[in-house]
Amino acid sequence: MTTATLWNTVNMTDRTTSHSNRHRIIRLVLLAVLAIAFIGGGYAYYLFNMPHRDVQRTATDARIDAATLVKEFLDDAAASNSKYLGAEGEGKVLEVTGTIEQVDKDLNERAVVVLRNGDMQAAIRCTFSESTNAEALELLVGTNVAIKGVIRAGASFDPDLELYEDIVLEQCAMVEPQ
Repeated sequence: MTTATLWNTVNMTDRTTSHSNRHRIIRLVLLAVLAIAFIGGGYAYYLFNMPHRDVQRTATDARIDAATLVKEFLDDAAASNSKYLGAEGEGKVLEVTGTIEQVDKDLNERAVVVLRNGDMQAAIRCTFSESTNAEALELLVGTNVAIKGVIRAGASFDPDLELYEDIVLEQCAMVEPQ
């Protein structure tokens, strides 16, 4: 065997080994991408089908008057946010007492009751769930009530609009005041 023939044989072997390694790497990368997609899809499915928090069966974290809650947020928003709004996005379950200023419906046909005591700068907007909707729509303006719900946003002043933003409670229901 001549040197040229031997050299061609070695080059052929290197090319097929290199080609084989490239296919192996591509296969491993595709397998890793599929595994990550499968795990991500499974996690998304789990989050989507996770049971929702039953606010009405959850113990109340705090009972507070509407005017006091609004004042806390307007006086020190950072302290109020850490007190009532959880870092993981889970707000505290509050029982708020106040006077009904307005009863309305949102775009999803759910009742929204606005609580405002006296000359509060901001109000508390309580959005009811489908199961408690009918009861809320029968409420009368001027009535003192106690409403239980989960807080989603605190009151603040928007300097651009020169307006106060209301506190938002969701998944609300009427409760007996304590």
